[in-house]
Amino acid sequence: MPELFIDGQWTAAAEGRQREIRCPADGTLVATVDEGGPQDAEAAVAAARAAFDRGPWPGTPAAERGRLLLRVAELLERDKDAFARAESLDTGKRLVESAYDMDDIANCFRYFGNLVAAGDAGRVVDTGLADVDSRIVYEPVGVCALITPWNYPLLQTAWKVAPALGAGNTFVLKPSELTPHTAVLLMRLLAEAGLPDGVANLVLGAGGVVGATLTEDPRVDLVSFTGG
Repeated sequence: MPELFIDGQWTAAAEGRQREIRCPADGTLVATVDEGGPQDAEAAVAAARAAFDRGPWPGTPAAERGRLLLRVAELLERDKDAFARAESLDTGKRLVESAYDMDDIANCFRYFGNLVAAGDAGRVVDTGLADVDSRIVYEPVGVCALITPWNYPLLQTAWKVAPALGAGNTFVLKPSELTPHTAVLLMRLLAEAGLPDGVANLVLGAGGVVGATLTEDPRVDLVSFTGG
């Protein structure tokens, strides 16, 4: 099955490139995955841009966005074993440690789900005038490029994806090319939870190729990068 997720569809890399993922614990082959390039990154940004500008997600009520994040938390708990195994194979860490991480990741989605579901009517500013109301409200920023490192791959991803979705943004996720599998599994859960097409996009590939394309694209409104 192709591993790039663009505009609600699983697709292979446009240039047909692939990368071997090997477990650092013993060097065994975990899988061969699609290796995206600039064309894939640009297509993902276009999908995220269209989903933000013309799709329903930014205008979806906060309570509904929160419920979706809570649903993702439930699905993560349901599939905890599969996620933990995938993370251990990619990173070489002990399975018991990966299982602990999955609990933290589910709690991350649950935290932001509850926070968003509670709603935010905005901050009222005292103008000193009885007949003037002044209120500061927050709006989604737009298309987010989310770039994550190899260590704690899904936890680092959750810290970016959950608040981005909760705020009504769309995104393109570029995980480390060394540890991509839990990001792939997360995209499947987001689709299962009912996230509209184009809101969440995933492009695998090297930072100097895919990451550089994402950070230089003028259609991207925010870059969240963790790494060196």
